Amino acid sequence: MKYYSTNHKAPLATLREAVERGLAPDRGLYMPERIEKLPQDFYDNIQNMSFQELSLQVAQAFFGEDVPMPDLKKIVYDTLSFDYPVKQVKSNVYSLELFHGPTMAFKDVGARFMARMLSYFRQQEGAKGLVNVLVATSGDTGGAVANGFLGVEGVRVFVLYPKDKVSKIQESQFTTLGHNITALEVDGVFDDCQRLVKSAFVDSELREAITLSSANSINVARFLPQAFYYFNAYAQLKRLGVDKNIVVCVPSGNFGNITSALFARRMGLPISRLIAANNANDIFYQYLQTGKYNPRPSIQTLANAMDVGDPSNFARILDLYQVQWEDIRHDISGAVVNDATILRTIRECWQQNGYLLDPHGACGYQALISGLEEGETGVFCETAHPAKFKETVEKATGSDVKIPERLAAFMNKEKQSIPMTTDFADFKRFLLSQA
Repeated sequence: MKYYSTNHKAPLATLREAVERGLAPDRGLYMPERIEKLPQDFYDNIQNMSFQELSLQVAQAFFGEDVPMPDLKKIVYDTLSFDYPVKQVKSNVYSLELFHGPTMAFKDVGARFMARMLSYFRQQEGAKGLVNVLVATSGDTGGAVANGFLGVEGVRVFVLYPKDKVSKIQESQFTTLGHNITALEVDGVFDDCQRLVKSAFVDSELREAITLSSANSINVARFLPQAFYYFNAYAQLKRLGVDKNIVVCVPSGNFGNITSALFARRMGLPISRLIAANNANDIFYQYLQTGKYNPRPSIQTLANAMDVGDPSNFARILDLYQVQWEDIRHDISGAVVNDATILRTIRECWQQNGYLLDPHGACGYQALISGLEEGETGVFCETAHPAKFKETVEKATGSDVKIPERLAAFMNKEKQSIPMTTDFADFKRFLLSQA
């Protein structure tokens, strides 16, 4: 399968080229030239499949033409060594718990899948030298990518994160690893980090000197595997007998996760509609109201992984719907959840349901229960373990939040980071010095 750019000014790319480049030469995001509908018997029998089995069929629809089945099966099965359960929170509301991976955040699947896919292509090519993976993070992406690529031969990872704007646990997951992982502490906001990464990909001098790739959700091998979650959620709901009129609510920052859900829907997954939950960075919500896209500098909130003022994957949503605002509004509704509501939602959900939310899950839960209609079954993404936001959750509930051993292990290690300005010239000099 070929991949085209959302800016439609770059040549078609192979899967290997799209994965290795990350961003198209015209600064557009790669899209598969078609989206295959899965056969009805897949949906008829999905409840009898394991997470790995159903995900392999989904992966084959995207990548089967380019990766032989035995190799693709190994990539998928190695990626999915854990499960994402659906849990009932209240009568018709379910949580899709996406925090059971290595870094206890939803981005583990995409990061691990991409690491294995990139490694596969390099082995097939007999590639020599280093590929430099750049990733901007507003919270959980950095940890997921760093741990997914840790120790992968021939790959160096540079994680750019905004100084003082991620939680301590999140920061420890990518600043304490060493080896082939380098953390760059940018004196700015997430959008500055994302701009530096995107600028690097279109700088001809840099691309001549070093091999670059990206592990943000701009990379097709990062965001497409996130569709696995939604097929797995449907399988679990079907086992429970509550698989009709499904509404999925996704806490949204850079919009890679909800875009993968839209792809799943195009593949025939019976999701009635989607809700995009924003925090105070409500750029997409405002677009839904007005039809005008007005990016602006992001502001810091309690749901920091959603602090994005110019979401990259908005370009993919526009492309998917051929820039038809009414069609987008038909399939996706929006909601805004501010910090005060996040705290109240965490507290009330804990008191009323005995279910502990993280700030991002709180955005999803609140948006869902506010927009759910009679006869619908709602599923919201709980994207990270509440302990990753210990202070916020404890403030909301008044109860102690135990840190799992897996997270505590990161915090016991020494921080290693390099300060970086928001000036691209400084970032470019740094990368060239690593050549």
